[in-house]
Amino acid sequence: MGALWARVHGIASRGTRGTSARRGADTVTAHPFTSHTVVHAGAARVTLAGELDLDAASYVREAVATCLVEGVAVIRLDLTGVSFCDCAGLNALFTARVAALRAGVDLFVEGVGPQLTRLLSLIGAEDAFLEADAPVVGEPPRQGRAMSTTAPLLGDLLA
Repeated sequence: MGALWARVHGIASRGTRGTSARRGADTVTAHPFTSHTVVHAGAARVTLAGELDLDAASYVREAVATCLVEGVAVIRLDLTGVSFCDCAGLNALFTARVAALRAGVDLFVEGVGPQLTRLLSLIGAEDAFLEADAPVVGEPPRQGRAMSTTAPLLGDLLA
């Protein structure tokens, strides 16, 4: 049986005021971002919650990179708790997808909400991730829409 480990990231607490370097103004994070990764028996689940934006995108990339270094065969990104995703968050998801493809690792994205679905539709990438119902060994599938990295790359969709 494989090792079990977990890592948790969190940035900004509810209602915390901070200065945004990209806007130069005070901002309030309504839904702070958290990232929780569990690896067990060659499979990883990365649960994301809150606002997936420029401030949080690096946590997604780091979580996926760590999973790839651990040598997992499957990564599941659970977006059920993601309340908002901007273009930086979307870029982080596509970057994670490309990294997984290059490493030969299956990447599934679950729990895609209406806001992210709309964002994918606006850029013509609603098919960038295909639905996938294959459960991870020892773990039942979560509720919500699941997507896989077996779809064409974004560049293929835009060509």
